[in-house]
Amino acid sequence: MLGLPTHPTIDFANTVPDDVEIDADRRARIKKNHSATHLLHLALREVLGDHVQQKGSLVAPDRLRFDFSHFEPMTFEQLEAVEARVNTMVLENVDTEVQTSSIEEAKTRGAMMLFGEKYADTVRMVRIGSRSLELCGGTHVERSGDIGLFKILSESAVAAGVRRIEAATGPGALMFVQSQERLLKRVYAQLKAQPDDVVDRIDRLLKRTKDLEKELDRTKAELALRGEGPSGTDAVEEIAGIRVLFKRADGTPKNALRDLADRLRDQLKSGVVVLTAAEDDRASMLVAATSDVTGKVHAGNVVRAAMSRIGGSGGGKADFAQGGGPADRLDEGIAEARRVLAS
Repeated sequence: MLGLPTHPTIDFANTVPDDVEIDADRRARIKKNHSATHLLHLALREVLGDHVQQKGSLVAPDRLRFDFSHFEPMTFEQLEAVEARVNTMVLENVDTEVQTSSIEEAKTRGAMMLFGEKYADTVRMVRIGSRSLELCGGTHVERSGDIGLFKILSESAVAAGVRRIEAATGPGALMFVQSQERLLKRVYAQLKAQPDDVVDRIDRLLKRTKDLEKELDRTKAELALRGEGPSGTDAVEEIAGIRVLFKRADGTPKNALRDLADRLRDQLKSGVVVLTAAEDDRASMLVAATSDVTGKVHAGNVVRAAMSRIGGSGGGKADFAQGGGPADRLDEGIAEARRVLAS
């Protein structure tokens, strides 16, 4: 079935000076992008489904933009399929024909009308090959091959249920492809890899980086545990008859703090650990209590009160809780935790 999106035409009076000249180069580039927009609309409906409707468009000399109804981001495979379909129609080098018909005939032939638009009794149709037929008053290429290369530049969200594709044709598309090729060649050189080996090389580097980050986290946690870190300080006190270890471990990664709190609790054997750490402008507090003192101390209540005091948040169970807040008020939070433990 033919896809028949519509563009309204407007008649208006205008006075044109005798010395006006048409910018032929600009018009030629607009023609490429306009005809490519028609083929893009058709390809989107073929790949995504008949629910695709035009929601807006821009045809400029250097690019085209097409907004359409769709309920989720397009996948890489879908974008590839759409781009391939448009380029296939371009390579077929089919002819373009302008036809005039009544609006009723256009409807009979399956024209898709823009919602809410009003159309004149007579409309102009642009046919590209045997598959693309749209109501349109714009300028177009004589044959689809005149479009040259078609390249999708981006796909993004515009609003709920509306996606946007930006693309280029002809020299603009070639310039984009060449810029991407230059970038890839720089990547090959930096990685000292052949094109077929680049993905594998990047995967290995990412894995190596992740392993090193884990090792660094473990090292920082070990240093904090032994009190050898740059900010590692601790003191065991007795508060309301319960042993409490206050431990400051600034710079310790957040994902290592839980393990550190558990290990400190195991070393304490009986009591409560109040572990705090600051990094950049955020602070963390973890409270871990041994099972023999949870009847007297609720870790969740301690963290909740301490973090609320400084404009943060947190909570948890009787034996373990955690929270966060602004780093510049961490000392206030520690003081509040001490007050709650003493009450």
